[in-house]
Amino acid sequence: MFIKDLNDCEEIIAGDNSILRELLHPDKADISIRYSLAHAIVKPGKTSRSHKLKTSEVYYILEGEGMMSIDGETEKVHEGHAIYIRPDSLQFIQNTGEKDLIFLCIVDPAWKKEDEILF
Repeated sequence: MFIKDLNDCEEIIAGDNSILRELLHPDKADISIRYSLAHAIVKPGKTSRSHKLKTSEVYYILEGEGMMSIDGETEKVHEGHAIYIRPDSLQFIQNTGEKDLIFLCIVDPAWKKEDEILF
């Protein structure tokens, strides 16, 4: 059995400027998965940096509200929303609320630095 506690994950500032903790990654644990799973936070009034991934990604909003932008299309998002992001889509998320915007990021296949382009 493999269990990872969020509190045991190192907090980093990701390339897109979100506060990130990587929960699952096949290159960093002896687990047979092809995706990666991270916990992200964007503070009130902040926006993640525009970026593209060569792979598909899903955001699942746990808390807060914001505006998700994918290839120039922008929609309000909030707790309970799952957002599919196609490969090579220009994306960013803005926190429009008064509390932290907290979400999970699922990248398939697993996130690799060389698969991300920052703008």
